[in-house]
Amino acid sequence: MVAEILSVGTELLMGQIANTDAQYLSRRLSELGVTLYRHTTVGDNPARVKAAIAEGLSRADIVITTGGLGPTEDDLTKEMVGEFFGLPMDLHAQSLAAIEERMRRIGREMTENNRKQAYFPRGAIIMPNLQGTAPGCIVESGKKAVAVLPGPPRELIDMFERQLAPYLRERSGAHIESRFLRIFGVGESMVETKLIDLFHSENPTLALYCGPGEVTARISARVELSADAAGMIAPLEAEIRRRLGSAVYAEGMDASLAKAVLSLLAARNETVAFAESCTGGKLCACVIDCPGASAAVLEGSVAYANAAKRRMLGVRAETLEKFGAVSEECAREMAEGARSASGATWALSTTGVAGPSGGTAEKPVGLVYVGVAGPTGARAEKFQFRGDRDWVRTLACQNALNLLRLELEKS
Repeated sequence: MVAEILSVGTELLMGQIANTDAQYLSRRLSELGVTLYRHTTVGDNPARVKAAIAEGLSRADIVITTGGLGPTEDDLTKEMVGEFFGLPMDLHAQSLAAIEERMRRIGREMTENNRKQAYFPRGAIIMPNLQGTAPGCIVESGKKAVAVLPGPPRELIDMFERQLAPYLRERSGAHIESRFLRIFGVGESMVETKLIDLFHSENPTLALYCGPGEVTARISARVELSADAAGMIAPLEAEIRRRLGSAVYAEGMDASLAKAVLSLLAARNETVAFAESCTGGKLCACVIDCPGASAAVLEGSVAYANAAKRRMLGVRAETLEKFGAVSEECAREMAEGARSASGATWALSTTGVAGPSGGTAEKPVGLVYVGVAGPTGARAEKFQFRGDRDWVRTLACQNALNLLRLELEKS
C-alpha cells in the first residue's frame, strides 16, 4: 500500500507550529509496512486542499489528512473530501451526541458551529475522537481512500492507534513487525561501518536513524503471521548486539538513557544523587521526567559558583585553586560530596564550559567533566563537545547518564 500525508493548516505553512503529526505518522506508517511517498502541506484554502487531495490520490492508494476538523469556517477538510468524491455531507447522530456529552462534561456551552464537527461525507467510516470534539473519518472509493485525522497530536495519535492503524493493517494485508535497538557512544557512520554487510538483508531489513546524540537501529520483518516475526528478527538482533557490545543500551522507540539507568537502579534497589554546575539541574530533571524516578532519585543540587561547590559539596579550596572548577579533580570531588551528603548509592556530577563565552585555550567552550561516585570509589571523565550552549548541556547530560549506566552494568 502506498500512502501520502496531507497536512492542512496555515499555521504550519507560516512556521508557527512544528508539524509533529507528519513526523509521527511517517514513523508509524513505516512500522506498519505502508510505503510513504510524499508529505504535502497546504493552508486553510478550500480549493488548494481539494487539489492536494486529487494530486495525492493520483499517486497513492490512500491520502491521510491532518487538521481542518475544527468548528470554525476555515476548518473544511471533510467538506473538501466530500466535494472531491461528489458526496453530500450528512449529520452523524452518534457523533453529535458524543460532542454534546463532552461539552457538558467539561462545562462548556454547545454552540451551533460545534454541530459542524458531526457532519461527514455520506457513507464515511466514522472514527470517534476519545480525546476531543473532532471525530475523524475514512472515505473509500474503489481502491482509493482518504483518512481524515484531527490536528492536535494527542487526538491524532489516539485515533490513529485505536482506529486507523487496524484499518491499514487489514487493507494492506501485510504484517510488519519491528524492533528498535537504541545505541549510544558510537556515531552513525561508525555504526554503519560495523554493520555494513547486514544492510543487504532483505527480510528482515535493517535501517539506522540518527537522533540527538545517539543512533537507533530498526529491524523490520515482513511476515504472514505476527508470531513468526520474533524468530526472524532474533538472529539479526543478536549479531548487531555482538558487534556493538555495550553501545546497545536498550530496546524500544520509547527507551532513553534516563529510563535505562532507572531500570538498572531499581533492579539493584539502589539510589542516585546529582551535583550539577554547567548543566544547571537539567541532568536531574531528565531523570525525574521518567515515571518511577522517586524510587531511585534522592536529591539534586546546582552548585554553580565555586563557593557553592565548597559549601554544598565539600570541594576543597586547594582543588579549586590548583585545578579550577572545570577539572577532573573538581568533578570527582563534587560526585563524592553529593554521595556523602545524600547517602545515595551513586552520584553524578557535571562541570564545564557550556559557552558561548568563558572558554580559554586550555579550557575551550564545550569542555565538560563528568564525575561518578559509587560503592567502589569515584572517577571522572573528560568530554569535548561542539555546538551551542543548549547542545553542550544536552550532550553532557546524556554522557553522564551513559557513564552511570556502564558503571551499573559492570558492577
